[in-house]
Amino acid sequence: MLREKERRLREILSPLGRVLVAFSGGADSTYLLFAAREALGRDNVLAVIAESPTYPVEEIADAIKVADELGVKVRQIRTEEFGDENFVANGRERCYYCKKELFAKMKVLAQENGLDQVVDGSNADDLNDYRPGNKAKEEFGVRSPLQEADLTKEEIRKLSLDAGLRTWDKPSMACLASRIPYGTRIDEGILTMVGEGEKYLRSLGFSQLRVRHHDKIARIEVDAGSLPKVMEQKIIDGIVKKFEELGYTYITLDLKGYRSGSMNEQ
Repeated sequence: MLREKERRLREILSPLGRVLVAFSGGADSTYLLFAAREALGRDNVLAVIAESPTYPVEEIADAIKVADELGVKVRQIRTEEFGDENFVANGRERCYYCKKELFAKMKVLAQENGLDQVVDGSNADDLNDYRPGNKAKEEFGVRSPLQEADLTKEEIRKLSLDAGLRTWDKPSMACLASRIPYGTRIDEGILTMVGEGEKYLRSLGFSQLRVRHHDKIARIEVDAGSLPKVMEQKIIDGIVKKFEELGYTYITLDLKGYRSGSMNEQ
């Protein structure tokens, strides 16, 4: 079944000609970039990384390294979603306005470089979550080959491991704005608090995690297997000190553990 999906992905990619890959350096977009390179040839693929306060600088730096390792041309663009009040106001359609800004710029870049198609790394599992950004994909004609091939995150990780891609087990990462409850205005100060908090937790050895921002409360999510470690007194003391320095008054641990899209539960 997995090999059939892999074959189907090649069939989807092969007729696309020259493509621009919306690239984040995560497991999904890296496997897509690899598969596009294999199906179309490296000269017909351009990886484009978006720079924004909503995405950690260390993730951008690593994405550039991954694209270089694959020998694929890479470009960086600066998105300006903070110029759109609809994004800053942070309603439930926030992701639509962010993706609209992203794909509009990518579409122009693709046209300027003679590229036939913009593709992104959405996978089959994403269909089960609230994704208002899908509307922007439709508006700009962006395709999601992994999703079209019905590849799940677990299957993409398996194929990535088989292909020798170091991102095969990279923890899922999402826009930092997704850590802020709908209705709370997005500003760069909050994004810095969240980003620095998550960076600190990763320095302690935690991998799959989120810091959810609730005004003066930080709600920390780590994967269920890491809950015993995060409860060690030495770890707790360090987290409390760091998060108070960042500006949080209350530092809490979500006993449900990490789960994608938990802000959509409100």
